[in-house]
Amino acid sequence: MRYAAAVLLTFCIAATLSAEEGKSAEGPANEKAQKSYQEALKLLNSRMTDAALDNFKKADKQDGGHCVACQKNMIKYGTELGDWKAAELAAGEMVAEAQPGKDAAIAHYQFGVVVMNEALSRKKDELYTRAHDELSQALATAPNFPLALFLDGRALAHLNRDDDAKAQFRKFVKLASADDPNRQRALRYVDEPELARARMAPAFSVTTLAGQRVSLDDLKGKVVLLDFWATWCEPCREALPHMRAIAKKFDGEPLVILSVSLDSDQQKWKDYVASNGMTWLNYRDGGFTGPISKLFGVEAIPHTFTIDPDGILQDEHIGDASIEGKLKKLVARARELQVAQQRAQ
Repeated sequence: MRYAAAVLLTFCIAATLSAEEGKSAEGPANEKAQKSYQEALKLLNSRMTDAALDNFKKADKQDGGHCVACQKNMIKYGTELGDWKAAELAAGEMVAEAQPGKDAAIAHYQFGVVVMNEALSRKKDELYTRAHDELSQALATAPNFPLALFLDGRALAHLNRDDDAKAQFRKFVKLASADDPNRQRALRYVDEPELARARMAPAFSVTTLAGQRVSLDDLKGKVVLLDFWATWCEPCREALPHMRAIAKKFDGEPLVILSVSLDSDQQKWKDYVASNGMTWLNYRDGGFTGPISKLFGVEAIPHTFTIDPDGILQDEHIGDASIEGKLKKLVARARELQVAQQRAQ
């Protein structure tokens, strides 16, 4: 599943922007490196990502390991393609070039993000340990670095150091704003650290078409079906009757459907929802670069994600797929959990 990398890279990009603020000359200075870098950009435009990554690596080497733009792309595409050697090389170079203080903390955090992505992919404890080491260096310089605290909590949880993980999540909760979706997630991790080791769907909150504020962690105990679509997408329009049938079949059950539109035209989206009986939750993300679409790594639609009552991602489908069987099992489990909670009260 591609979403895990998307989550961590979102954090990485957010933190890196402040580190690179004010730097205008990110590209390579070496003339040969400039040619390699431009070739890499052309290859990206042609969707030849593997070849582009090779040229970013070449340009960075020709520039003596000082090409910030090359390094950013090596991290991005190295992670996407599983070329961990390239991603780690770039992250290490950024650490070496970072100025002491805030820049160094961000660079170590970014290195931690890269290794954490690798650890999630390869499932090796030694990689979670390395991620923790990098994040510890970031926190040694910047103890109140929220993103580093949250990610370090996850790394420690994967190492089964639950008490240490809980401590990091508690620190994060104190620093995070009340509307930060990861604050709710961290509170859940404090109570159930085993969830920090699970394939959790990324935390998010949105305001729906009806004006309702919805957070994924508010929906704990319910099955969530995320449906990415757009009015301009013919396969999405063809799949709509199927989504309506699912909504009708599971009406009154512990199932929440949230359709996330990639439409840029707000009025067209509103009119389409109203005229096509989309009575469930709807939110407009605005395109493939919208925050929720990026969070889940959506690159094609229709695209659905099925999330269980604990918030763990269970299924992912591109195109119209038969998902009723899986939903039925998850909904049955959600009902059992509701009954158990009622008895406990």
